[in-house]
Amino acid sequence: MLRLTWVQPEDLIGHELRQASQDGREPSAVAARWHAAGGPQAPLHAGASPEPASPYLRLLAADLLDELADLPSALADDEPTDLTGIRSLCPDWPMTAGSRAARGDGGPLTRAEPRAGEGGRRGSPRPSGAESGGDIPRTPDRAPLPRAVHPAALEAAWLGRAVGCLLGKPVEKLPLTAIRQLARATGNWPLTTYFTAHGVPEDLLTRHPWNRRSATTSLAENIDGMPEDDDLNYPLLNLLVLQRHTRAFTPTDVARVWLDKLPAGRTFTAERVAYRNLLSGLEPPLTARHHNPFREWIGALIRADVHGWTNPGDPAAAAEQAHRDATLTHTANGVYAAMFTAAVIATAATGDHDVHACLRTGLTVVPPRSRLARAVHQAIRLAHEHTDFDTVVDLLHDAHAATHHWVHAVPNTALIAAALTHADGDFTGSVCRAVSGGWDTDSNGATAGSVAALLAGSPRALPERWTAPLKNRLATSVGDFHGTGFDTLARLTHLEATRP
Repeated sequence: MLRLTWVQPEDLIGHELRQASQDGREPSAVAARWHAAGGPQAPLHAGASPEPASPYLRLLAADLLDELADLPSALADDEPTDLTGIRSLCPDWPMTAGSRAARGDGGPLTRAEPRAGEGGRRGSPRPSGAESGGDIPRTPDRAPLPRAVHPAALEAAWLGRAVGCLLGKPVEKLPLTAIRQLARATGNWPLTTYFTAHGVPEDLLTRHPWNRRSATTSLAENIDGMPEDDDLNYPLLNLLVLQRHTRAFTPTDVARVWLDKLPAGRTFTAERVAYRNLLSGLEPPLTARHHNPFREWIGALIRADVHGWTNPGDPAAAAEQAHRDATLTHTANGVYAAMFTAAVIATAATGDHDVHACLRTGLTVVPPRSRLARAVHQAIRLAHEHTDFDTVVDLLHDAHAATHHWVHAVPNTALIAAALTHADGDFTGSVCRAVSGGWDTDSNGATAGSVAALLAGSPRALPERWTAPLKNRLATSVGDFHGTGFDTLARLTHLEATRP
């Protein structure tokens, strides 16, 4: 029996009830009707419940999804999705490169941005909460004009994204306790290298089996090049978007590339719902909202890297570009996560700023009273306050695990920020911390790896134990990229970053 995941109304309604509680709506009356009719809770891990619903429950779920969509949100004023509304709430929104060039003074990038060279991006001490006056230390305000990112830095970023993703793949969907137990069983805790099954007791693997789709390609003993993953597919798709439509692309242009080049079976959560909506004749931004309870999950964030890579030193342009991409599938905090990531990466791409400055700049494009901003602020503060990263992770799970799905953008973005902060931008420290924190392990490792590798500046700066197993080869079902090397991807990305 075929169970189509992530799109059946009876599987969506439970997620939408949780989403409604998070985004300021009052879903209790709808929830009571659903449960009184015998409707199940949302699937915990998979995209579909074990058994199909009755025709009546399926119809009821579709009706209730429409009712939930009509409920007003108490958070609407603090969490808009339109770019004008977002910018109006961000007092430190960075200037675009064109605006700074017109001024002729090279700055400011943001009012919180340090001068190049202050503190440095390698080996600089991690500022404490006391030194920073909180979780976002402030420093002088002038920055150089943006410049092109070096192809070697882009190759490092592609490699870093792949390494972090690959590290997290075998433990995706596993609970935090299982990740720790599996790593400790092989002497790999705290994490320092890829997971392995060698030496893991059988009873532990019975209780906590590796991710079944990934173990055959992502455990250390099985790695033979970079296997396919949506965390790499989406950067490839965004490279195609820029090649076809330039930086002036629209959400509809993104949709066209998806329909041409992305197999529907390679989409998940919000992207699969939006894909379904496109095939049903809906257009952006309705594709992000209609029967899409995953619209604040992590999918837009994992598509954001290319927008940062191709706008070095211009976080505002990167964030705006990420917004146009994200609104095909996401709203509010799901969009902010992508904008934050793109702005962080655009700041890192010049090589002039340390990871803490990059994170500060990322927060300037996020509405400050949003749930995402509050979560990231808390995560950065915890990373400054605690020397033991396990403690940071435990506190983040205490704050978010009970209320958020493990793929939601809010806790995962917070974890990425905490990992980068605590590791001071070091590559191995960043990817290992991001993955060791659980939740969406491969996506978090990928984003942390992209940022930290970009800061490292060159593939030669990345430890060979991480990059050698990739064999400069990427598997994918997107376009004509299957088998492409990371050096080639870097050259293609550099062409888009330097295109007028």
